[in-house]
Amino acid sequence: MRVIAGTARRINLKTPDGLDTRPTQDRIKETLFNILQFDLEGQDILDLFAGSGALGIEALSRGAKRAVFCDAARQAVLCIEENLEKTHFKEQSLVLPGDYNGAINSLLRKDYHFGLVFMDPPYGRELAEKALLRLKDKPFVDENTIFVVEAGLEEDFSAMEEEGYTILREKTYKSNKHVFLRLIRQENEK
Repeated sequence: MRVIAGTARRINLKTPDGLDTRPTQDRIKETLFNILQFDLEGQDILDLFAGSGALGIEALSRGAKRAVFCDAARQAVLCIEENLEKTHFKEQSLVLPGDYNGAINSLLRKDYHFGLVFMDPPYGRELAEKALLRLKDKPFVDENTIFVVEAGLEEDFSAMEEEGYTILREKTYKSNKHVFLRLIRQENEK
């Protein structure tokens, strides 16, 4: 696995050992970033369930301003830190060890506003839905934030529309998909 484009192009990234992490394949990552190419420049990025940190690192390489990485697995956190060192993005990054709830709580005390939120949780456990519900009323995201969830093909996010999100797009691959969502905030919520 490597950084595909930008300032860290062609740098190989380490992935955590074991089967707990599914690195996004380079071909799928390239498709994803072709879709997002105009939504990265100067943005703060949140990479929840970050694994190796490859998505946040790719965003930084392509012009994102800062990135926050969160993963509960110690092995993944060590891997993210090593990859940030290797790509020279450590200064622009914050790594939050622990689960998504802890990361969200910690971010309430930080000065970030995320233009893009990546989520690649274990499939079939509704963790993305739970994280989306936790994020929807937080001050560091708004109706301009794009949420990108990597999920299994059978996972359905239509219930998120009742929770204040709109599904912008679904990009389907052989064994998984990316779901692109955005918050819909009422005028009285601003």
